[in-house]
Amino acid sequence: MYTVKAKDKEYEMNIGLEIHCQVISESKLFSASSTKFGAQPNTHVSFFDSGFPGQLPVINKYCIEQAIKTGLGLNAKINKRSVFDRKHYFYADLPTGYQITQQFHPIVSDGWVEITDEEGNAKKIRIEKLHVEQDAGKLNHELSPNKSMVDFNRAGVALMEIVSKPDISSPYEAGEYIKKMRSIVRYLGTCDGNMDEGSMRCDINISLREKGSDKLGTRTETKNVNSVRFAIQAIEYEAQRQADILADGGKIDQETRLFDANTGTTRTMRSKENAIDYRYFPDPDIMPLILEEGLVERIKESMPELPDVKKKRFMEQYKLSDYDSNILTSERAIAEYFEKAVDKTKDNDGKMVSNWMQSELFAVLNKEAKDIIDSPIKPEELAELINLIKDGTISGKIAKDVFKLMYEGDEKSASKIVEEKGWKQVSDTSAIEKVIDDLIANSPDNVNAYKAGKVQLFGWFVGQTLKAMKGQANPQIVNEILKKKLG
Repeated sequence: MYTVKAKDKEYEMNIGLEIHCQVISESKLFSASSTKFGAQPNTHVSFFDSGFPGQLPVINKYCIEQAIKTGLGLNAKINKRSVFDRKHYFYADLPTGYQITQQFHPIVSDGWVEITDEEGNAKKIRIEKLHVEQDAGKLNHELSPNKSMVDFNRAGVALMEIVSKPDISSPYEAGEYIKKMRSIVRYLGTCDGNMDEGSMRCDINISLREKGSDKLGTRTETKNVNSVRFAIQAIEYEAQRQADILADGGKIDQETRLFDANTGTTRTMRSKENAIDYRYFPDPDIMPLILEEGLVERIKESMPELPDVKKKRFMEQYKLSDYDSNILTSERAIAEYFEKAVDKTKDNDGKMVSNWMQSELFAVLNKEAKDIIDSPIKPEELAELINLIKDGTISGKIAKDVFKLMYEGDEKSASKIVEEKGWKQVSDTSAIEKVIDDLIANSPDNVNAYKAGKVQLFGWFVGQTLKAMKGQANPQIVNEILKKKLG
């Protein structure tokens, strides 16, 4: 059990996350305005989005289908009847003075996802609900010293708010939960999960209780955290802040806080001592949403294989470890790259493809902050390189040099690079024997020491042979001949 300490006391965490996922759709939830990211400010705004009087909402059916698909991916109940409500509050980026949401009758409820805790154990995190709502606009406070600018391009974009139960017990589990949620929505194609662009962000609810106690403490909410790393930092700081107050005999104020990424700290945004009265009531312009018969079943049939199922299959089909399978199924694009490469590899060698992806490909992609879809080496090209190792054309050492040239150069064919560089592996036993005979003749002291029991010198003989043959000798044949010659 993860605990936070202050003075001589230990406290356990209760963490619940509200994750806001921007729905992938061409148009907004209740208007035909574009949802494309990065456009000039206020160019994707309809009369409805900007709050003009008399404008009526029209539900975007595709956004509803995306929410249903996400709910199915979260092992949740899809409610055939749901209701849109108005949530009233005044803020400059909310042109109507209210947000259309689903407070009381959401479209999705009672789900769960599975994560792995610090000790490697599976843990279920319950999901209370997923509801569909409008996003607000965006304020910019940096363009003028005395004015705030508002961009309504985002206003009215469909959001899925996914609310967990307070089942998360540590910063690590919170990070794993966010990553799992991002993986699921990306697999489903319902949200791009780009936290840096604001299309996925989370609010963190956290409270502490003394270790072993059943009494929940007062919670705080930290708003709009936009990365996994920042979520972990925010929880670590906020938990320690609360623990220090409680250990000194103080009390926690129920409040909304903001996370400062520059300092790694949270600060007060507003008090929640008295709950805000949002004056919720059913939106009079939108009838209750009743799902047509067979819609959920049709969506279910169209869904892809999800990460947990794919991970289990990778372990069984390709004999991969839990760790390797977890990495290779973390993103749909990574899993697809892996399987395409395996399909072109001799003997469908999943383990070898996994090793090359993780040790070589991911290393250079991460260094350049690239995703797998941006890889200059395609799956079939990586498979060709692996096949050259498997059939003995090149050694593993030479293959790394070939990989570097493939990644950095214009020529992506491993076979052509090997041919042009003259890097084909030498398997001619007579040529290798000649080099070994010369080495033994010129190294009498090491030969005698080896025969006297200094067996670690065998590696020296292998290394010197490979060096003399510029790394092109077949290591297996080198080992066999050396064992025979040295006795």
